[in-house]
Parts: sequence; structure tokens; C-alpha cells
Amino acid sequence: MSTSTTDNKSVEDTTQQLEGLTTTTTTATAKPAAAAVPEKKHKEKKESKKKFVLKTPKGTQDYTPPQMAIREELFNNIKSCFKKHGAVTIETPVFELKDTLTGKYGEDSKLIYDLQDQGGEICSLRYDLTVPFARYVAMHGIRSIKRYHIARVYRRDNPVMTKGRFREFYQCDFDIAGEYDLMVPDAECVMLMCEILESVKVGNFVIKLNHRKLLDAIFAICGVPADKFRTICSAVDKLDKMSWELVRKEMVEEKGLDGEVADRIEKFVKLNGHPRTLMAQIRAEKLCDGHKDAIATLDQLDVLFTYLEAMGCLDRVSFDLSLARGLDYYTGIIYEAIITESDRGSVAAGGRYDGLVGMYGNTEVPSVGFSIGVERLFSILEEEAAKKKIKIRQNQTEVYVCQMDRDINITERLKIIAELWKAGINTEYMYRATPQPKKQIEAASDAQVPVMVLIGKTELETNSVAVKNMATKQQEVVERSQLVAKVQEILKSIDQSQISNLFK
Repeated sequence: MSTSTTDNKSVEDTTQQLEGLTTTTTTATAKPAAAAVPEKKHKEKKESKKKFVLKTPKGTQDYTPPQMAIREELFNNIKSCFKKHGAVTIETPVFELKDTLTGKYGEDSKLIYDLQDQGGEICSLRYDLTVPFARYVAMHGIRSIKRYHIARVYRRDNPVMTKGRFREFYQCDFDIAGEYDLMVPDAECVMLMCEILESVKVGNFVIKLNHRKLLDAIFAICGVPADKFRTICSAVDKLDKMSWELVRKEMVEEKGLDGEVADRIEKFVKLNGHPRTLMAQIRAEKLCDGHKDAIATLDQLDVLFTYLEAMGCLDRVSFDLSLARGLDYYTGIIYEAIITESDRGSVAAGGRYDGLVGMYGNTEVPSVGFSIGVERLFSILEEEAAKKKIKIRQNQTEVYVCQMDRDINITERLKIIAELWKAGINTEYMYRATPQPKKQIEAASDAQVPVMVLIGKTELETNSVAVKNMATKQQEVVERSQLVAKVQEILKSIDQSQISNLFK
């Protein structure tokens, strides 16, 4: 009894002491007026956290696994075409010295992202892959190279995300640098562009083609002063986005061109058609007669058309005198690909630039090439997949190993998985020691895996496994020693490109 009374008294005393401490603390806290300030600051911090919005910068975006599956397939397709033509690849820095990029892009120079001075060097993010390639060729003393380069570039453009126009985006470039016979590498570039667009299956397309020297000759014939050639060329380049009336207004009111001269230009830039047909029309109507450079350029284009005809792609080309390509470095043929059933603009473009490498050194290395606008192609493919409700396969898993009896030790699955991995077969399994059979089968089906390997007590006792072909739904029991051979046999029989269609 006395102990209990003492304990109760002790608890009571302790409670009073705690209450006293609380009272003292509260009183001490209440004295200074400044004590409320930390609470206010805490509220401000909370408010600032609430205001913060998680988003990517304007003109950029994240890509989900299904999107990346489409992108990777697109990149691999393009890369295989580049390699088919014997190209090697290089890498260059994502930013260059500002002087390297200055004066190469005409009016588009305002779209270059400049970086802050970081230790004495003024740098800019690369605008394209062509100028860095020219710098690379000059810097390393290269006289001939056929290269491809797939990398991000940056432009301070007004983005239209739904049409594949971003501020950060990928380009896939192919270029041939070196001294070669007239129009031979040029023809290969046009043919390769056709080959890529046919392989990625984005719909009907046309390649608009012109020649910078022919365009300059037309300006001269029409009476454009030589010092206005580039600025008028830049205006003509907008004809795919603006009406002739607006382009003419820019030429006359903003760039000071005589109205009569602009009207003469109109007659030429409205001409386009099959290369052979338009060439015959130009010569029959003597539109360029009397201008030596124009006649010589038409003769060169005749050679190109002959080569393209031999390669079987001339019918994909439209000889279009309105095509200008605003970049300053082009010196010869220019071309761009348009998807005829889309409003996304050009999906590939390029041309000859014989003087660009020489700007960085004493040696001229003539070059020709093109760039694939992969973001626009991707937006078309993504839209098509959504329209057709195609289930995109997000990974490259070939086999899913399922444990059909929950009391089997996980090590039995791990042995099979390790054996398949060592054989170079892409394999997955569920990260559970005792997984439910139904959930494993659902996981394999959702991932669109073409082959399932199943083990249960019977298979363990007979040293065998069940292998199921998900394309035919046929299941076969084989000895463990024959597992790898059987899986490889099934995988060879399945068209991997059709796997996504097996699970509709």
C-alpha cells in the first residue's frame, strides 16, 4: 500500500513538473514580440512551395516509355539506312564558340541560344549539326568523309509542339565531304532521303528541289541588285508559309525592292513540276536564255536528273523554283521533303555547301548533305498509332519466366533466367519469391512478350520446362537442356515487328 501511494504521488509530481515546464515554455515564448517572425517565415516558405509548378521549359518535353519505343524504332531505322550507305559517325560538343556559328544562318541567326561567359570563352548552343561538322572537318584536316550524326540542337523559335516544332530537338544528319565528280554524291543524298522516308512509312511525300545558282541567276534576270540576293532569297523562302502577296509586300516595303522587279520574280517562283517537264518548259520558253550561269546550272541539273532517274527516285522529285532555303551557306542544289498529307512543313532538308569548311581554314572541302527532322516524323507516327489504337510495345523482352506453383523456391526461376540471359535472350520475371500464376501471365501479356517459359512441380520432377509461343498459343514441354535452343527456334519464327499486333 505504501509503495502504491508513493508511485501515485511520483506520477502526479512528474505530471505537475511536465505541466510546469509547458507553462514556463509557453510564457517564455510569449514574452518577445519577435518570436512570431519564424512562424511567418515558415508560412512564406510553405506558400512559395505551393506556387512552384513542375513543368519543362517552353519548347521542350519529357517522353514516356511508349513514346520512346516509337522514337527508338525511328532512330534505329534511320541509322540503319545511313550505315547501308557506308557512313561513319562522329560526335561534337553541344555548344560551340559563338564565332564558329556567327554569320552562317542569315536571318535565322537571331534564333541561336547564347550562353553566359564561363571563364573567357563566349559560347552558344549549336543551332544545327552542319556548321559543327564543317568546323570538325577543317579542324582535323579531313579531305574526304561520309558521316552521319544524330544529336540534339537548340533554337529560340516559337514552338508548336503538336506539329513537332520545338526549341530542343533531334536532327539526323548525313553528309558527304570531298572532291567528287559532278552531282554523284548529290544524287546519293536525294536517293537516301527518299529511302529513309519510304522506310519509316509516314505517308506520301515529295522532294522539292532547286539550285542556289539558278535562283541567283533568276534574281539577276529579274533585276534584283546583287547586294540584295540573300535578303530576297530569305523572303522567297517564306512562300511555303505565306502567300505571294505577303512575300511581295515584304520584298518591296521592308527590303526596298522595286515593285516591278518583284513582279518579274513572281513569274519564276510559281513554276514547279516534274523535273523533266519543267526543264523542257524553261528551255522552250527561253526563260533563262542569255544568262550564262543559268544555262550552265540547268545543264548541271540535267545531269542530276539523269542520275536520279537511274536510281529510280526521280518521280519523287518536284523541280520547284520557289524553293530557296534561307541558310546562307548553301551554294548548289537545295532540297526539302514534304509529307503531302500533313501540315507539318518540311520533314527533311539539305543541299550543297562548298564554301563552309573553307571559312574555318585555308582548304576548301566541297560538301553536300541533308538533315532529317525526326521530331516531325515522330509526331506523325505517334498520331497514327493513336488513331489506329495500336498498343505500343515498350520493351524488347523476348521471354517471361513464370512460376506456376507458389511453393517452388525462387532459385529455380533464377537458374532458368540466368541461363537465358547468358544465351543473349532478353528475359524478365516477377520480383516476388512466391508470385501468383495469374499475375505473372497478365504481366507477360501486358508487356507483349512473345515467349513464356513455365515451371511447376511436374517440370521440376521431370527436369523439363513448358515453353509457350504467344503468337500461335501453342505450348510444348521440352527437356531443360533443350530450353535455349527451343526459345531461339520460336523467336526466329516470329516477325518481331508484328509482335505488338499479336496482343490486340
